[in-house]
Amino acid sequence: MQENNKTIANGVMLNAYPDSIGGKFSDTVDMLKMTEFKDVFSLLYVLPTFFNSDLDRGFSIIDYDINKELVDTKDLLELEELNVKLKFDIVLNHLSVASPQFKDLLKYGNESKFKDFFINWNEFWEGNGVKNEDGIIIPEAEYLNKLFMRKSGLPVLKVRFPDGTEPPYWNTFYQQITYNPITVGDLQNIKGLTEEQGLFITVKINEAIAKDQDFTTIDFKEANHLKGEILQVVEQKRSYLGQMDVNAASPLVWDFYEETLKKLGGYGCNILRLDAFAYLHKQVGESNFFNKPGTWEYLERIKQIAQKNDLMLLPEIHAEYGLHLHDEVANEGYTIYDFFLPGLTIHTIENKTSKALLSWAKEIIAKGYKTVNMLGCHDGIPVLDLKGKDVNEVYNQGLLEDDEIEGIMNTIMERGGRVKNLYDPSGKKISYYQVNATFFSALGEDEQKLLLARAIQMFMPGIPQVWYLDVFAGKNNYEAADNGGSAGHKEINRTTLTMQDIEQGLKTDVVKKQLEIIRLRNTSDAFLGTVEINDAFDDVIDIKWTNNKSVAHLKADLKTYRFTIDHIDKGATKKMIF
Repeated sequence: MQENNKTIANGVMLNAYPDSIGGKFSDTVDMLKMTEFKDVFSLLYVLPTFFNSDLDRGFSIIDYDINKELVDTKDLLELEELNVKLKFDIVLNHLSVASPQFKDLLKYGNESKFKDFFINWNEFWEGNGVKNEDGIIIPEAEYLNKLFMRKSGLPVLKVRFPDGTEPPYWNTFYQQITYNPITVGDLQNIKGLTEEQGLFITVKINEAIAKDQDFTTIDFKEANHLKGEILQVVEQKRSYLGQMDVNAASPLVWDFYEETLKKLGGYGCNILRLDAFAYLHKQVGESNFFNKPGTWEYLERIKQIAQKNDLMLLPEIHAEYGLHLHDEVANEGYTIYDFFLPGLTIHTIENKTSKALLSWAKEIIAKGYKTVNMLGCHDGIPVLDLKGKDVNEVYNQGLLEDDEIEGIMNTIMERGGRVKNLYDPSGKKISYYQVNATFFSALGEDEQKLLLARAIQMFMPGIPQVWYLDVFAGKNNYEAADNGGSAGHKEINRTTLTMQDIEQGLKTDVVKKQLEIIRLRNTSDAFLGTVEINDAFDDVIDIKWTNNKSVAHLKADLKTYRFTIDHIDKGATKKMIF
């Protein structure tokens, strides 16, 4: 699809939530209608609060219907008139506990038609571990040590079925159990409990909930003999938040994927990002992250469904460069995310050396990778991805040395960034994953550095994806990060811009100059041709795109951060000086 479509092959993609600009998606559409944005973007990646979701800023999907609080179908028609194509997410690995499927499971338990839609942890590991005191199977060490954790502790959430049993379900990502206050009426079916005792117990239980106290330690006085029944009432009223792993071994899950891809195609989707796909295939004795050949088999099944709906797939995977998983995905013909560019760009600018960046650019060209790249995004700035890796007792080199990666991280942290870590099965922190900051703040809030970073991105091979906040030189939002709870580190780079913010930003040089650079990348036929990279000098960036008589040539001096772009198109020559 990409090769036959100039808009996708050459276009620049804006990335935002439906409510990142103004209050609703229509405000983003109105911004794109502005004269200043004419010909700047050809694509729009709308993050999944476009759909009905309940946490993780959209990545905990309830269903793939349009979120009518933020989006109207007329917005999609207006984007079509602007010739702006859409990119959406499908979260392959999990669904919200509030999804119709999981709610049915909670309501009917083992009688639910969706019993096998999710993964019962104990059934999965039966015969391959021993139950602990909580009734959860601990896999044998040889299996447990292969698991890749996104949080400390086992990836399980115990849920209560109508029969009182509490089976654990596989839960790789977020989970939360909330105990809700009870009323006297909730206790009315307990035989032998007086109204006075009910009032006393209600107060005690609700105090314990407020203090996060262990209910089993409560003294119910004369009603202690009824404690079991009382606590059953408390447990029945608990509620959940979380993202429950789906069971891709179930035909029902694939029916769901078929239905979802058809639905997204109906919304006008052209590019489909496969979020968390590498966690989907699970097998005893294998890693729960990109195990093979199962992951490839699942990807091929998704690909077949996508082709029926004319969708271009973009598998999302974070892994060390030294593992070369990006190579494997690209070799199967998929477009891949260039998660290496953000860190390489910061390293290039801060250390005044283009060596690592241009080496990666030349590798993209030599290996024919199809990529989508970015600087900032809804998540963090990747750093783990740049590392080398020991594979089969052979060390595969990274794009940067470990001390250089530490340097990037430390620089961003010194400038106010926040960090996200990974854990091993015991809960021990094993590595940083990404650093959360706006790209502008990561660059020390230096406008010239931001312009240079944007020019580098626009001249790199691949489809450029631009975070809305970066266009307006957004700064770290510490208040949002501090108030954001367990995922607050991500809110540092998700500030909502009002329409007044947009209007004020469009008066500034850093915004106007970025739009000028992006517009060139979005419209020039030069970027449909071949690219020449001159890496003769480490303190210079020299990249030239040529397509017949159309030429775009970036020359940057890393000592001063000054750069020029020479553009020849239809016989006209233009020199842009920054």
